[in-house]
Formats: sequence, C-alpha cells, structure tokens
Amino acid sequence: MAAGGSPEDRLAGAVREVARVRRAGRARSTAVTVALLAAVLAALCTTLAFGDLVVPAADVVATLFGGGDAGSRFVILELRLPRALIGIFVGAAFGLSGMVFQTLLRNPLASPDVIGISSGASAAAVLASVAFGAGGYALSAAALLGAVLAAAAIYSLAWRGGVSGYRLVLIGIGVGAALSSMISHLMTSSDVAVAQNALAWLTGSLNGRSWNQLWPLVGAMAVLVPLTFLAARSLRALQLGDETAVGLGSRVERGRLVLLACAVTLTGVATAAAGPVAFVAFVSAPIARRLVPRRGASLLPAALTGALIVLVADFAAQHLLGSTQFPVGVVTSVIGAPYLLWLLARANRVGRGG
Repeated sequence: MAAGGSPEDRLAGAVREVARVRRAGRARSTAVTVALLAAVLAALCTTLAFGDLVVPAADVVATLFGGGDAGSRFVILELRLPRALIGIFVGAAFGLSGMVFQTLLRNPLASPDVIGISSGASAAAVLASVAFGAGGYALSAAALLGAVLAAAAIYSLAWRGGVSGYRLVLIGIGVGAALSSMISHLMTSSDVAVAQNALAWLTGSLNGRSWNQLWPLVGAMAVLVPLTFLAARSLRALQLGDETAVGLGSRVERGRLVLLACAVTLTGVATAAAGPVAFVAFVSAPIARRLVPRRGASLLPAALTGALIVLVADFAAQHLLGSTQFPVGVVTSVIGAPYLLWLLARANRVGRGG
C-alpha cells in the first residue's frame, strides 16, 4: 500500500495487518499446544514402558486399550499409570497456577513456591503429621487448608487500598521464610521416624502413588480448571493496570480475588497430592510465554508445560540418576534453582534488583 494513500485505505490496511497478526498468533498457539500435548503423550508412554520390567510400546498401547497379559496389566495399570497420571495433573495444576500468579501480578517471581503459598501448605501438613499423626486424606486436607490460610494472610498484609504485585511478592517471601522456620522447628523437635516421613513429603514425590490418590485430584481438577479458564477472561484487562481495567469496566478486586483463589486452590490441591514439587509453577509460565509470545496468559500451554516437566523429571529421578530413585522434587529443584539465580542476576543488571 502506498504511503500517500487515503485515510480509508490506510485504515483498511491496518485492519488487515492486525487480522494477519492475530491469525498468525492463533496458528502458532495451536501448533505449540498440539506439540506439547504430543510430547506429554510420548513422555507418558515412555514412563509406562520403562522400569525394572521393560514393556514394548505396542504392549503398552494394547494394555491401555484392554489387552495385554496379566503381568503387563498389573505393572502398567496398577503401578505405573496412577503415578504418571498424578504427575500429569500435578504438573498441570502447578503450571496453570504459576501462569495466573505471574500474569496477574506482572512479576516473574510471583510463583506460589516463591511467595509462600507452597510453604503454607507444607507447614500445615508437617504440623498435622508431627502433632496429630495425620496421614492420607487428612494430611492432604491439611496441606490444602494451609495453602489457603497462607494466601489469605499474604493478601491481607499486602492490602493497602489495593494490592501491588511487587509488595505482595515481598510480603510473600517474608511469610514463606517464617513458615520455613516453623517447618524446621517442627522437624528438629519431632521423632526421627516422623521427621523422615515428613522430609520425604516435603521434597515432593510421586513414590507409592495409587488410584486412591488420583481420583480426588481428578475431581478437584475437573472443577478448578474450567473455573480458572472462565475467571481468566478478565485477566487481559487486569494486566493493563487497575486504573485502565476500571476504565474498561472490569471489576478489579473481584476479578483479582477470583483468579487468586483459583490459583491458590490449584497449588494446594497439587501440593496435597504430591508434596511441594519445587519450581514447576515457577518455570512453566516463562517457558510457555517463550513458546507462544505475545499471546497474553497462555494457560493451556502453561498447564501442558508443567505436566511435561513433572513427567520428564520423574522419569529422570527414577531411571537416569544411578541405582537410587530420587523424589521428583529433587530433579525439578535442579532445573529451577539455576533459573531463579539467573533471573535475580538479570534483574540486578537492568537495575531492578536489590
């Protein structure tokens, strides 16, 4: 189009360019989502096939569709499949939660495992285990309640006629440090056997997971995921800042509270199922944004990225680190800790650090 065209021609050209960019963005988002889904399915099949008993891929597929011999059915359906599915749901919950937190608060450090939400779940679970001997569903309920209470405390302390993302992150880090001190005190003052069990849970692990732990997680995700996607309709306006969002007709505090409630509950449910698997929520959102740039809150890619991270990390923890099987949280910490250090160093270099 010539630079000296009429205003109508320039407007029509601008509209066509915007439509082209949007089509390209949707196409890339779809392609990335399909690729991530395929990667998750491939990781799932690999996880089901490998172990002390290696099952050929064809037998894995046959067993999943009702075939296979009795030995393959027991190994795959009773031992490996529940663990893998819990890993998928836990990773998806953490990934979705991390994307909501970081997008809503516009801060890459605003992840539930950095700002104290996971610490609240951990502290409540350890307290329930050490003081009351809780286990099973009671321990999971304590973890969920701890996440909710920690989030409420952080939000209340950060409230000053509104909530600033930077202030909430700083208060969350402080609350998380206090809760970590509480956990340390409970661990050092408890019986050795109880402390060892609590430590295994605190690391974040999928060991010993079965169908009994899967079904409550599936039920919770069936409710929370649609609610999160519905609440995320207001996320684009909230990203623009409170004043702009109000000008666009958005109910800022209500929208923020609903989104935070969904993200906190997702974190609590995932932590209740597998313990505080470190850094999954922290790294899933940045990876998803890199894969789908300029698409706002890419919730589905973030959820699939989290699921893929947990599956791959658990496979590595079981089979790639020597003869000892490690909890999945050990591997995710190895992945996430360097990224956190890089992020802090980068913030300091551009003048945003302490």
